[in-house]
Amino acid sequence: MSALILPPDITRVTSLKTVGEVLRASGIETAQRDARLLMLAAAGIVHADLLREPRLPLGEEAAERLSGWISQRLERVPVARILGEWEFWSLPFTLAPETLVPRPDSETVVAAALINLGDRRHQSEGLRVLDLGTGTGCLLIALLHELPGATGFGVDLSDEALAVAAINARRNHIGERAQFQRSDWHHHIDGPFDLIVSNPPYIADPVIDTLEPEVRLHDPRLALSGGRDGLDAYRILMQGLPKLLAPDGVAVLEIGSDQSETVAKLARDSGFSLEGPYADFGARPRAYALRLKS
Repeated sequence: MSALILPPDITRVTSLKTVGEVLRASGIETAQRDARLLMLAAAGIVHADLLREPRLPLGEEAAERLSGWISQRLERVPVARILGEWEFWSLPFTLAPETLVPRPDSETVVAAALINLGDRRHQSEGLRVLDLGTGTGCLLIALLHELPGATGFGVDLSDEALAVAAINARRNHIGERAQFQRSDWHHHIDGPFDLIVSNPPYIADPVIDTLEPEVRLHDPRLALSGGRDGLDAYRILMQGLPKLLAPDGVAVLEIGSDQSETVAKLARDSGFSLEGPYADFGARPRAYALRLKS
């Protein structure tokens, strides 16, 4: 498809309609949402500005920026990658090529963690939180935002991801309560932790190349690859969690929507009791809470 060149005098509302039509014609299911997000960002405005002044011209700089972004989106670059940031738990997160884009499904992990903390959610002083495979830091940062008395520790194998997670911690004003360290899962990490969370790689390797281009071409394979059956990371986690969890601690793990039975069996066979699965916004199984059996 040829590039879309928007004229400087095109209005905000007309550009929204035009861009949406172009994206929709290319088969992008989220065409209108993407058009809105990109137009607002290109113009440097929020939705309320669009409602107040829909017929204001974009201007040369914004039209040129939006035209370039649409070219990228037509090449199936995700909107989040184009903008370089994304929202999670109503908080902003800077992205990098080495990090996954935070997804609404993963908010299930945060919600399940808060549910399982019970009263400690409101008496969080001294709570220690660990995020294994922290990426952007979205799980840890969202939890520390909800637990003002807690401190957190995020680990990742990618130095670039750790740098971005530290940026996001400062950006969301919890930097003094979060630390980040390079580690291969639980190795060289000292417990105990009251809460452990993780969104491990859980896509079976043969499946990755069949995924939509926004994922297989732009998400880091290290953060996707769950091994031959998608369960490699869970096997490692089941081995490491007992030495890291406090006696009354809880671990909350994200799972693939088709993994509720297999992950549950792994956990029970490893000596854990389970709560869940907790469902995501699409009513699909998305997280389990694990505790050590007494």
